[in-house]
Amino acid sequence: MTDAPPPEPRLPPAPAPMVRRPRKRFILIGLGIGILIILIVGLTTSLGTSPSATTAPRTGGQVPSFTRQNLGPVGSSQVSVPTDGGSNGTPAVLLFFGNWCPSCHQELPPLAAAVQAQDKAGGALAKIHVIGVDSEDEPAMAKSFIKSAGVTFPVAYDPDAGVLSGLFYFRGDPYAVFVNGDGTIDKIVRGDVLTPSTFTADERALLPETT
Repeated sequence: MTDAPPPEPRLPPAPAPMVRRPRKRFILIGLGIGILIILIVGLTTSLGTSPSATTAPRTGGQVPSFTRQNLGPVGSSQVSVPTDGGSNGTPAVLLFFGNWCPSCHQELPPLAAAVQAQDKAGGALAKIHVIGVDSEDEPAMAKSFIKSAGVTFPVAYDPDAGVLSGLFYFRGDPYAVFVNGDGTIDKIVRGDVLTPSTFTADERALLPETT
């Protein structure tokens, strides 16, 4: 009688696969990234429809109206730009400048001389209301610059750039805005590119064809 074979040894059962739970730190990082993406998308969308994109003055649009202290050598204590431009159907030109602006020191004196010559000559060009806007200057510096540049028209004082940037959305000086008699903007000129001849040509474009 033969001996029975020894029983085969039993192997221990295989361990159950471990389920790895996501660590709290990675969950927080993922949430943070998701929130950041949402914020970026929202910001991009809002920039596309920001007030500056829809309400900033533009050619053909209405000129913003404002009233400020008059620093110029002529006119009353306040200077205003109503919604109809120079008021009563009169064209207007707004010249934005400041003593702090190097380009303004080059551009403004010849333009001021051209305006003075037009006023002396009379005629249609003399009827256009030229209004300056001095931004971000101390009162003494603004008045000194106006005088040295030979300005002979009213100048609205805009120390906080509320007109320059708040109403017109301009970044820095100089700028020129040519306004028709009905208060619509005919042209906006950015930077120090105006000369007396181009300035006069842009003024003439504001006049009725009969003149």
